[in-house]
Amino acid sequence: MRPIQMQPSGRGYDHGVSTFSPDGRLYQVEYARESVKRGTTTVGLIFKDGVVLIVDKRIQSKLVITDSIEKMYQIDNHIGITTSGLVADARQLVDRARVQCQINRMTYGDPIPVSTLVKKMCDYKQSFTQYGGARPFGTALLIAGVDDEGIHLFETDPSGAYQSYRAGAIGRSRSSVIDYFENKWKSGMTKNAAIKLGLEALRESLEDELNPDTVEIASVDKDGYSKMDRETTLKHLAKLS
Repeated sequence: MRPIQMQPSGRGYDHGVSTFSPDGRLYQVEYARESVKRGTTTVGLIFKDGVVLIVDKRIQSKLVITDSIEKMYQIDNHIGITTSGLVADARQLVDRARVQCQINRMTYGDPIPVSTLVKKMCDYKQSFTQYGGARPFGTALLIAGVDDEGIHLFETDPSGAYQSYRAGAIGRSRSSVIDYFENKWKSGMTKNAAIKLGLEALRESLEDELNPDTVEIASVDKDGYSKMDRETTLKHLAKLS
């Protein structure tokens, strides 16, 4: 009689998104998180009047046209999103978020509260971890907004979980950026101070200098979402030296 071969605890449980392993893990969700960790780093910081979002596209080839790669999106007049992970998955979530904003305006005649949008998006993402025949979204979102309830910065992950942050990051260098923010972030910062801190954190997390052609900055305040033009972005980068 042949001896029974014991299989590794995770074997077989990574094929189905809705099947827990014996140690309580959903491997497909964990694999989706790994996809986020391979993405470029994105940061967000709350300042006294709103939220700053900064992305570093990290283009690998000089042949790629930088403007053809989107990592930062306006969702509504008062909400902006940055992404890290699979770009195609992010595009689907961005489109859905925009539709949710329009549904709320048509139904209630008011802009959607930021927290309501976050919950709806995370409920949608979580549904892809419960049913067979689908996979989790391999992207994380930083959702920034200003509404009647205040100033908001949320981080979502592929499982559908979300948390609110004063300063947050997603992507490859998230851990080092968060450590930097833990030591440097202060309440009541000006917009320029928040931009400088975000750029410094990105620079510290990289092995080389920031590429001026791949950095984008946006902000959301009481006047709405605004993406910074290239000339102003370069001025902020020049202040880092």
